[in-house]
Amino acid sequence: MDLNSYAELAVRLVNTAGGGGEDGDRLASLDGLRDLVADREHLNKGITRNDLEALRALRTEFRAFFVACSEGDGEDAAARLNTLLIQHPVHPQLSGHDGQAWHVHYTESGSVADKYSAGATMGLAVVLSDLGIDRFGICQAPGCGGVFIDANGDSGRAYCSEKCASDATT
Repeated sequence: MDLNSYAELAVRLVNTAGGGGEDGDRLASLDGLRDLVADREHLNKGITRNDLEALRALRTEFRAFFVACSEGDGEDAAARLNTLLIQHPVHPQLSGHDGQAWHVHYTESGSVADKYSAGATMGLAVVLSDLGIDRFGICQAPGCGGVFIDANGDSGRAYCSEKCASDATT
């Protein structure tokens, strides 16, 4: 099971708000939501307007988590994730799709927003417990505000993307 890919769902969601060096809300429409989950077979079927609204609200919660981490407030970060884990309970299930070997997905029931929320929240919780709050950051490039997870080990990352790093140093 690739927990980093589940945690990256949270990064991807937060960065739809115009972070990551791009302007505009990329989660303003159902088409934006479809683009967000296009590469996730278990998430890209049956999308509704309710999913869109739920994920926009979750995006705000995830951003607050990243802010808490970037401020070094582990108590707040953990409390936020614990609240989300209660709101979006995790249901593990074995899955074998896209020609892959059997692997664990965190949930296969409920709405698209339920699945996305449960997986991303659990991914963040596991990565937080494994790597600590110092690995969750907010991009330091002027005007960006995108978020990232520094999984490489040096915890010195300051930018959400190569583009932002390049723009900030030129």
